[in-house]
Amino acid sequence: MSHSIVTSNYDNAVKAIKAAILKSQYKAAKLVNQEQLILYFAIGRYISLHSRDGFWGTGAIDIISEKLQNELPGLRGFSARNLKNMRTFYEEWSFLESNPAVLTAELSSDERQDIPIRQLQLPNWKDFPVEAFFQIGFTHHCLILTKVKSLEERLFYIRLAAANYLRVERLKRDMENDVYHHQGALPNNFTQTLSSGELAKRAILAFKDEYLLDFINVEELGARDIEDVDERVLENTIIQNVKNFIMAFGHDFSFIGNQYRIEVLGHVHIIDLLFFNRELASLVAVELKTGPFKPIYLGQLNVYLQALDDFVRKPHENPSIGLVLCKSADKAYVEYAVRDYNKPMGVASYRTADEMPERLKKALPDIEDLRKQLSQSAETK
Repeated sequence: MSHSIVTSNYDNAVKAIKAAILKSQYKAAKLVNQEQLILYFAIGRYISLHSRDGFWGTGAIDIISEKLQNELPGLRGFSARNLKNMRTFYEEWSFLESNPAVLTAELSSDERQDIPIRQLQLPNWKDFPVEAFFQIGFTHHCLILTKVKSLEERLFYIRLAAANYLRVERLKRDMENDVYHHQGALPNNFTQTLSSGELAKRAILAFKDEYLLDFINVEELGARDIEDVDERVLENTIIQNVKNFIMAFGHDFSFIGNQYRIEVLGHVHIIDLLFFNRELASLVAVELKTGPFKPIYLGQLNVYLQALDDFVRKPHENPSIGLVLCKSADKAYVEYAVRDYNKPMGVASYRTADEMPERLKKALPDIEDLRKQLSQSAETK
């Protein structure tokens, strides 16, 4: 047997074993997280029942936390603050137990004498994301419960965090950007132009009506007004921050290129930004506009989509989708303007770093003062 074949066999073995290890670790991590959430829910119930009725008295949780640390040295996650978070976790989801569909693992009476904390098994409701609920961490849950009040919105962010494996910082950012209310609000013609109703629904949910491009600072680009910024400058800034741009766009987007050239019957068409969305199995063409929406943009984009479908799209892919990304847009007017086009298109607006709330602007140094300070610092070195 040749050396190359032996090496190949070894590589295949390593690959197979590695895949098995990673899969096992992932399953173990999921089980650990599930057990932790079940435990925290149970402890939260116990604390709620004893602290809310005044049975324990003032400062009880602080004392209990301190005693736990003494009883179990090195114990983490049971600070007074976290115990209160467990109480909130239980109280906000306590309705799950009151539903007849919930199966609760009751301990026997003898066991309860020693461990008066019973544990919960979440219901297998049709609309309740049980798997996603257990998949995200306790810190994610605490953030969602703190920032969001309605059940529908909470379930949305649980699904979002689980599906996209969001870190806490990213989840917080999505909530601050109010992704829930912007998701699916994009003015478009998807239902008329995409043959499959399911594909149209997924396309609508794949885009938002407004994006926060907070990595773009118009002041640093040297412009007083956003309309003064050349579209190519805006495009180059996005290219330099393409990872952030895709994160703002959502999951399943892959960047293909900018200034993407397509030649059609001797005429060259250039698309500002071209992406591929794996969920939709579609090319996504993005046209950048630094001013407000104009109907003429749709005609230009419609031709680009025709060219993509005829000369770039692969046989197994769905029709290409277009997005005009501009500074502002009247939704009702866009829906009126786009309805008779035969290619799937939508129009979204964006905000940049210079449009942050006034209270945050005041907390930051003026850009010119900051440049002077940096210059003076460099000179003294």
